[in-house]
Amino acid sequence: MKDKKSERIILNFTLSFCIFIFAFFIYGKINAASLYFSPSTGSYNIGQTFSVSVYVSSTDQAMNAASGIISFPSDKLTVESLSKSGSIFTLWVQEPTFSNSAGTVNFEGIVLNPGFIGSAGKIITINFKTKAVGNILLTFSSGSVLANDGKGTNILARMGSGSYTVQTEIITPPVEEYVPPKKTPTAPVVSSPTHPDSEKWYSNNNPKFTWEVPKDVTGVKLLVNRKPIAVPTEFYSEPITEKQLEDLDDGIWYFHIQLQNKSGWGGISHFKLQIDTKPPLPFNIEVKEGKETTNPQPTLVFEATDEISGIDYYEVKIDQEPSIKTKEKEYKIPPQALGAHTIIVKAVDKAGNETLAMTEINILPIEAPVITDYPQTLLPGTTLSIKGTAAPENKIAIYIQKDKEEPKIDETKSDKEGKWSYIGTESLKEGVYKVWVQAIDSIGAKSKPSEKITIQVIPPAFIRIGKLAISYLTTIITLLALILVMVLAIIWSWRKIIQRKKELRKEITEAEKALYSAFKDLKEEIKEQIAKLDGRPDLSERERKICDELKKALKISEKFIKKEIEDIEKKIN
Repeated sequence: MKDKKSERIILNFTLSFCIFIFAFFIYGKINAASLYFSPSTGSYNIGQTFSVSVYVSSTDQAMNAASGIISFPSDKLTVESLSKSGSIFTLWVQEPTFSNSAGTVNFEGIVLNPGFIGSAGKIITINFKTKAVGNILLTFSSGSVLANDGKGTNILARMGSGSYTVQTEIITPPVEEYVPPKKTPTAPVVSSPTHPDSEKWYSNNNPKFTWEVPKDVTGVKLLVNRKPIAVPTEFYSEPITEKQLEDLDDGIWYFHIQLQNKSGWGGISHFKLQIDTKPPLPFNIEVKEGKETTNPQPTLVFEATDEISGIDYYEVKIDQEPSIKTKEKEYKIPPQALGAHTIIVKAVDKAGNETLAMTEINILPIEAPVITDYPQTLLPGTTLSIKGTAAPENKIAIYIQKDKEEPKIDETKSDKEGKWSYIGTESLKEGVYKVWVQAIDSIGAKSKPSEKITIQVIPPAFIRIGKLAISYLTTIITLLALILVMVLAIIWSWRKIIQRKKELRKEITEAEKALYSAFKDLKEEIKEQIAKLDGRPDLSERERKICDELKKALKISEKFIKKEIEDIEKKIN
């Protein structure tokens, strides 16, 4: 019985242990994640730069966040820059930072849903520069990898390390130049249409070389390597005159060429070419005064790194203004207007490759001045006088605008108590003026314009005659009264004339009637007398002539009287 009981206990223990081991491995497999460096080993010379990337591996479960602190020996290494290029992180809890004095690099980022599953999730790249001989150990002093399970479970199981060696630069003995036999071809003159200047860098990694071949040449040998002096080894039985290369790596290369004739191999030509196809490493723009400042000319600080050809210059572009080229890593921008401005800095390496960085600044206004004392009206020919308050010892720009003309600008200055006054130097003409002021401090920072005031320049409201001042209003009323009296007098006179015309017309009509009646009676009497005379047979020649003249005079008189009466009627009407 005891043996069976012992066997049962042993069996239960074994079964429990197996279940525990199985669960441990299954749990470990599901939740295993790691942080590691790539490359994890390397050997470098003093002063050399090299890059190490930080990766996360989570092959069995999606992760959505990772953080870590990396330690490095600050006596042997310095961090030149950090790059987020190619990172799986889309959000950063805090931007990656480094401290060369403490020998640390910090990162903390997030991958949005559905997270990351894989063995090579790039986080950041660290660009180091060696400064002392020795062994270097790169480690994670702390870290975490959080699962995308809604709980933020830390699934980090392993943190890798990196081991590197820094050594003194190996100096190789100089290679002796090949001495050609007599009567062999001279070293050919090599040129390159793609890389014409050996001292310049080019982003084209497909160089082409050309040379001339004398008639007696029977063969050509070529070689491309990193050595300034070398004997070509690649033989061409046909005397070719050009060579096109493709996909050369970045760096300094040498093209070697040697010609052969019946006397043997001749002199060797060495052609240097420099290739850089990679843009400068990403960089940031800092603003010394802060991104929000009252200084209209803040100083930008930027420093890009290019591992191959080096930085040639920077281009600074502000808003839509033309770019400004500079070789300095600090740049004080030209004065900017109040408000937000976008700044783009382009780093250009010696091969013409570019990397852009962008930031925004906001130029804030200083305290605005206030106009406290001003006239609402002025006489033509007088000068403007105003007073106000502002920040102490500020320049005060005075803007004076007549109607819709361009404003004239003058200036004054506030005292230590912030008080200021202004007396114009030019007399003002009649019109409506808008006046406002703006403060400018010692570094050129500006305020917003003050509220605009309105001043009317109008003629005086009175006329001065000697010592007697007569109001314009009184004068106008008097003139209006005189004009009214004159109008009434004209109307009265005209009415009198019309009335007189009516009376005259009545008298003339009565006189006309009386004249017609009298002339008619006279005419009848004359006709009657003439008829009597015409009937007498004993009229003398003289009497007959008088009778005829009398008839004629009667007709003329009748016609004249009629015409005169008509003329009188026309004048009256």
